[in-house]
Amino acid sequence: MPDQVHFEWLARIGYSARGIVYILVGAMALLLSSFGGRQTDQESALQIVLNQPFGWIWLALIGLGLIGFIVWRLAQGILNADDHPHNAKGYLIRIAMLISAATYTGLASFALRHALQLSISGGSGNSRESWTGWLMQQPFGPYLVAVVGLAIIGGGVAQIVKGVKRRYLKYVNISPERNRVLDPVCVYGLAARGVIFLIIGGFFLYAAWAVDPSQAGSTAEAMDWVRQLPFGSILYGLIALGLFAFGAYGLIEARYRIVRTPELSDAKRPLKA
Repeated sequence: MPDQVHFEWLARIGYSARGIVYILVGAMALLLSSFGGRQTDQESALQIVLNQPFGWIWLALIGLGLIGFIVWRLAQGILNADDHPHNAKGYLIRIAMLISAATYTGLASFALRHALQLSISGGSGNSRESWTGWLMQQPFGPYLVAVVGLAIIGGGVAQIVKGVKRRYLKYVNISPERNRVLDPVCVYGLAARGVIFLIIGGFFLYAAWAVDPSQAGSTAEAMDWVRQLPFGSILYGLIALGLFAFGAYGLIEARYRIVRTPELSDAKRPLKA
């Protein structure tokens, strides 16, 4: 385990990398709402970075930053870096951190492979459809996919509650004066990302019901679905701005997040009880 300072910077760089990715996704979505264009998801945003001057360098830095975020998520999930209580709620939160680590492992791998111009097969949709199809083929496969959908919906509800009830404040160290300015950004960003999670979770439930892994959607499909709703262009713009705000929230966390270096004893504590 790195010392306190090194571990803290690892986490902060990770939050910055995640924030940059969501700022790019939000900016892409806002441009799409005005001019049309490609799909709006994390991997599309990274492709835009790659196409810029010295893009492979910036993409590699984002990929390395995401690895820092993955390490921090593992510390939160396995070593209980945020000191959650050892009860059902605390364990569910820690499991969510491990799922987040797995999700960003795929994104970090995508960034580094593209930056280093390694052999790449498939895209975000194919990858998602591939593992969803594998899950569907297991015993009780549709039920497992439905559980994934319910977990994503639960994560969306948690994000919305975290923002609306200002529960994010227990994890950051922001002065009241500064928080008056930053709070609307944090609340809006968390709520918007929560809404996207709700839609994606709904896609997974439909995929389970239809026994069709291709129905499991991503951020891009969720945004496209929003666009088809009544007043869809307005709703799409609001969600896009919300994803941009979530990216800004990531940068706020990079600056103000309370980062506690965990000890191995934190993970062993429940075993001693």
